[in-house]
Amino acid sequence: MSIPHRSSSIMDFRKINNLSVECVIFGLDSDNLNVLLSKRKLNLYNDNFPMIDDWMLPGQHVYKSSNLAQSADSILKDLTKETLTNKKQFRTYGSNRRANTEKDMLWIRSKGGDAQNLTVVYYLAVAVNAIAIENNENLQWFPIKDLPEIGFDHETIITDAYEDLKSKVVTETIMFDLVPMKFTLNELQTAFEIALNIELDNRNFRKKAMNKPYIVPLEDKKKVGSSKKPSKLYMFSKDVFDKLSEKDNIISTIL
Repeated sequence: MSIPHRSSSIMDFRKINNLSVECVIFGLDSDNLNVLLSKRKLNLYNDNFPMIDDWMLPGQHVYKSSNLAQSADSILKDLTKETLTNKKQFRTYGSNRRANTEKDMLWIRSKGGDAQNLTVVYYLAVAVNAIAIENNENLQWFPIKDLPEIGFDHETIITDAYEDLKSKVVTETIMFDLVPMKFTLNELQTAFEIALNIELDNRNFRKKAMNKPYIVPLEDKKKVGSSKKPSKLYMFSKDVFDKLSEKDNIISTIL
């Protein structure tokens, strides 16, 4: 009797207990650069154990039949219902002191995980409205300069990812992921100022931005605030940007 062949395409949903993926998701509003956090909540109704009610980065254990990128995509898909391709694999965290509080250890035990866990971090920038969090008490945007209580070493991870993002904002196209698809030059300038915590000369910024071939003017206009005159809208053209022969510091020349 022949043995049925088991297809290699069958998903293996067993978790690798000491390997996880976390996603640092940055979003920009009119005042702050924010990070998206997921609620960490556990109440064993036992005075011997603390109640956990704080926040952490969105993440999950890696399944045996998934690679790291697929795990990150799964997290993002649950949040946005769309495929986001601009994630960056950032760094791996594996210190044996990552879980060093009673709450951290209790949370790990409740999930059947291991105390010493390797986490591969991805980060990405999105427009805040790309992720619908209305009526979802388990997800919330927080300004990176005013974070709540966060579990594990996730505050360190956020700080590290933010420092890396700031270094890349002026040399890569990350900023255009933070603004709307159609943006005004004032919105783009404000995005740079908030992300980098700097002030820019408006006239100089507009002049340099309008000279960039990948910042494409549109026929559309947008009324902003109390201004009676609508502002011209622009789009970022990745096709134009990719065809440029010289990309080193191409974005930084706007500043």
